[in-house]
Amino acid sequence: MNRRFQYVVVAFSSAVVALLLFGAVGRSASPDSPYTNLSVYSEVLSRIKADYVEEPDMKAVTAGAINGMLEALDPHASYLSADQYKQYLKGREAKKADVGLVLAKRFGYMAVEDAVPGSPAAKAGFATGDVIESINNVSTRDMPLAFAEQLLQGDAGSAVEFSVLRLQRTEAQKMSVIRAAVAYPAVTGKLQGSTGIIQVQGLQPGRVKDVATQIAALEKQGAKKLVLDLRHCSTGSPEEGIALANLFQESGLITYTQGQKSGKQEFPAQSSKVVTKLPLAVIVNRSTAGGGEIAAASLLHSKRAQVVGERTYGDAAVRSVVSLNDGSAVILSFAKYYSPDGKSIQDNGVTPNILQADVLASVADAAIDDNLPEPLPEEAKKSTTDELLNRALKALPAD
Repeated sequence: MNRRFQYVVVAFSSAVVALLLFGAVGRSASPDSPYTNLSVYSEVLSRIKADYVEEPDMKAVTAGAINGMLEALDPHASYLSADQYKQYLKGREAKKADVGLVLAKRFGYMAVEDAVPGSPAAKAGFATGDVIESINNVSTRDMPLAFAEQLLQGDAGSAVEFSVLRLQRTEAQKMSVIRAAVAYPAVTGKLQGSTGIIQVQGLQPGRVKDVATQIAALEKQGAKKLVLDLRHCSTGSPEEGIALANLFQESGLITYTQGQKSGKQEFPAQSSKVVTKLPLAVIVNRSTAGGGEIAAASLLHSKRAQVVGERTYGDAAVRSVVSLNDGSAVILSFAKYYSPDGKSIQDNGVTPNILQADVLASVADAAIDDNLPEPLPEEAKKSTTDELLNRALKALPAD
């Protein structure tokens, strides 16, 4: 079967399954036959198998349909075949080098949610929104997210080859990245005038405690107000995001989770965990995800902070692996995190009350100038960073 036909069948079956699933879910109030329309999908596949000019690989078609259905539900969901699931479990136990990419599914392919600051991928110029067409010459079309993450890992010093599609570029760009041990950036703090600036680029265990330490040190140095920089804060746990918000927020709801079967679980602020009452501004960008989004949403809604920057990525859910009878597995979101006003962070991200789209647009224009070297020059990145920081400083009360 030729590749073009495979893509057509997989894409078509993916769309049919997604539409039928949503149709069935939408009519699930009828107890008699909630999945009646799935028979249409079965009939379509039967016609393809019986009547098309070539006999399709039904195993590949089914896997593609399942992955398409999962992506329609959640860009972080995955279906792993039995062999892929074995590799996934084996990879979780091994400590391997990596390139430092945080991935999600977009348009059926892998997309970059973030490149961990300082990682090989960040140094190579990967940016949020890049679409990865292939990894080591293997197409990511309908590739399970968890399996793609495994492909990024390997021996330190070995290379990963990428084909990357970027906005307003007509051709894919070839990129080679050398795997290395990825070190997540430490929390940093500095005093600028009377403002303490704290940068958090990941919420690994212990990072919230480090933030509290930086706050105490900056206040001791004379800080009268604070900026919490959460740009590129895309890794770590949601629980750390809740704890981060609670360093600043005395009362009210920080977030809650809710799923089809899990019910609503609220996470209120606890006044005993607050470490500062100084005026606060928070900076976010489209690479802010997970715990960073949870903290930003709560501090914005409670009016504890001014939030400056771009709408965040939208990735905050409780996920679990479900083993299936044939040895395969599905990774699903069982609950989503919500902002206090009831908006799903996974679906909506967090929109700052002070948007800074003009500077980011100008940098994006610079990035597609073929006369510029690739990746984007550090000077352009720095100018954007400084401008967003300046906006955050202006959002704080005057001395």
